[in-house]
Order: sequence, then C-alpha cells, then structure tokens
Amino acid sequence: MQFGPREIYTPFRPIPLEIPQGMVHNEFFNSTENLNDLMSNNGLLTNSENLLLYRKALGHSNEFDCSIIYNTSKTILNPLGRPVRRTQVTDNVKHVWNRMNQVIIDYMLEQYPDPGEALILAGEASLDATWPLTSPGVPSIRMLHNHFIVFPKAELRPAKLADDKNPNLTDGGQNSLFQAYMREVYREFFERALHLKILKPAPETEARIELTGYPQGLPSWEIQGGAAALKDVHFWKEYDELLKGFIDFYRTFFSQVSSRNAPMLKDVYFPDEVESVLLFNNDFMKTAKKVRDHCIVDAKYANAIRWQPAFKQLIYRNDAGKLIVTISQNSIGNAITELLGVVVNRIPDTQAYAARESALIAHLLEVRRRLIESDLGEPIATPYWSA
Repeated sequence: MQFGPREIYTPFRPIPLEIPQGMVHNEFFNSTENLNDLMSNNGLLTNSENLLLYRKALGHSNEFDCSIIYNTSKTILNPLGRPVRRTQVTDNVKHVWNRMNQVIIDYMLEQYPDPGEALILAGEASLDATWPLTSPGVPSIRMLHNHFIVFPKAELRPAKLADDKNPNLTDGGQNSLFQAYMREVYREFFERALHLKILKPAPETEARIELTGYPQGLPSWEIQGGAAALKDVHFWKEYDELLKGFIDFYRTFFSQVSSRNAPMLKDVYFPDEVESVLLFNNDFMKTAKKVRDHCIVDAKYANAIRWQPAFKQLIYRNDAGKLIVTISQNSIGNAITELLGVVVNRIPDTQAYAARESALIAHLLEVRRRLIESDLGEPIATPYWSA
C-alpha cells in the first residue's frame, strides 16, 4: 500500500437556499440569514452561552461530523467585532465550550476505539477576516466554530493519493514560511515560553499518521493521561497557552515584516521570550526582511499576506492511540482535515448522502443526549429530528 495524503469525495444534500442577487456564495453562507437556516435545518442543541451544536450541511465525513459555533450573529452585528478565537471568548462561555468538547471527543473515542480503523480529530481554525478584503473566499461574517470528525480508515486506504503539491497541503510542511526558514526558533520559542505539565512535546515520528504522512514539520504535544486528561480543566488552560504562544509568534513576525525594527507589541502574552528568543534572533529577523522585501516589489504576493494571526489547532489520535495536539498557521482555502493529509472534495448527491444519513444522525442525537444530560444545552427540533 502506498502512503501519502489522501483525496476523498464526500456526498452532500444540496442546500435549498436561493442566493440573493448581487451576493457571492461565501457572503450569503456566512450571513445571519443562512445561520437561521443552519439552526432550523441542522441545529441539534443550543444553550444560553450562544453555543450551537449542528450537523455539517456541507460535511467532511458522513461517518461522524458536527460542529459547535459561537453564534453571535444576533448579539454582535459588526462582523469584525465578533470573537474568532478562544482567547477572545469570556471565561463562562469558554468553560461550557470546553466541557462540550470533552463530551463529544469522549463519545468519538468510545465509538471508534481502534486507531487502526478510524482517524479521529477535533479542532478549530481562525475565522476572522485575515484575508485581503478584496480576495475571493473572504469570510464576511464568520464566527468561531470547531469541528468533530471521524474518517473510517477503510475509506481512506483505497482513496487516491492527493497531489502533494496541492497548496492546501503545504502550510504545515516544508513549503511553509515558518517551517522553511524559522523552524528552530519557532520550536525554541514554544519551549521557552510555555510551562506545560499535561502536554509534553511529541517526536515528529509519533505525531505523524502513517497512512497519510501528516502532519509534517509541526510542533506537536502528547496529552499525558489521554482522554481522562480532557476532564481536567488544567488541560484546557494549557491548550490555550499553545494558542497564545502561536499568536505571539505570528503577530511579532508580521509586525517586523510590516515595519523594519518595529518595537515589541504592547499586548503580547510572553514579553520576555518575545524579546529574548524572537527579536534577538537573526534567522527570525532575516526572514522578516526577506518577506518585507518581497512585498515591496510584488503586489500580488503582498496582497496575499495574512497580516493577522491565522491558525488551525486540533486534537487527534495517533496510530498508537495517543491523543496529540498540534497547531499550524492557516493558509488561504485549506481545511482543518488537510493538516492530517485528508483532502475532501464535496459533491452534491442526495441519494448517496441519504444512504449514510440515518447512521450519522443516530450518532449526533446520542451526542446531543449526553450533552443535555450534562446540562450543556437544550435540544432543537428540525424537519429531520425532534426535540
């Protein structure tokens, strides 16, 4: 059997929504009107913290696939004023959200106990408007949400190999800006800034999924204690520390790209390490100069820069059954699944989707039942299931 990133095809039921004249698809699908449809046709559970559990209408996997969105579409009308990462969420919301994560991940591990048979992942990507505002595909009013996905390996193994030059697969590999020029300082910054007890650095060989060969070149951490550690609030605090470290690195780097010898940003989380590890590192500053010089002479390249932190962070199970956390910068257009080497092509096929729908919904309704039992929300009725 060949090893490498896989390209799969996932059927879905076409969404019965008419795009208003003058709007492009992404603008409408990220609109408040479409979010109303998301709740009424795909909503499973909601709570007073505005966290909405829903079935993915355009899913990655028809085995198990759902999301939680922090639905602030009606409480914060300014799309650029909405929280787009955990560090911007109030403590009471984050507390409930973390508990929901724990319950859903625990269910996936229970239902799919064999790492040789199922690839399990849970995580999120930044959804702020970090793309150039005139580029196609810019999220107009996206909100923080995460993914819970299971891919049967029986479907991945025979799938065709994806093109390893696919730009959506390169952000965590050797073509990545961070990994190509600043790999050592990137890792050193994490090691010096973060004081972790539950998370411990994982060798790249342990972090990689053998079937796909991904993730590639990313710092990764093993969750000591496995699934039981997810019930410890201190794990989720360490999970947030990884994100804070990433944000410091990203913002500091692009502040230097934007302005030569820029002063340290005032609101960094780890000022001592930013000063000693990043701003005094020649490779770090040399790479910033390389990118800045390129921006000055190449308008297209400069327009593609994402100046604000863009990330993907996820928890997944490795081949040995250990839970691993990794984080990566997020390139334009790529999906969280591609961090693990799975390229998903969604195809409209009502009949093929219907063949998998009942089993998928049975999983999602059981997850909903467990969340309700833990006092994490109230059920939603749709045309496809009752409350």
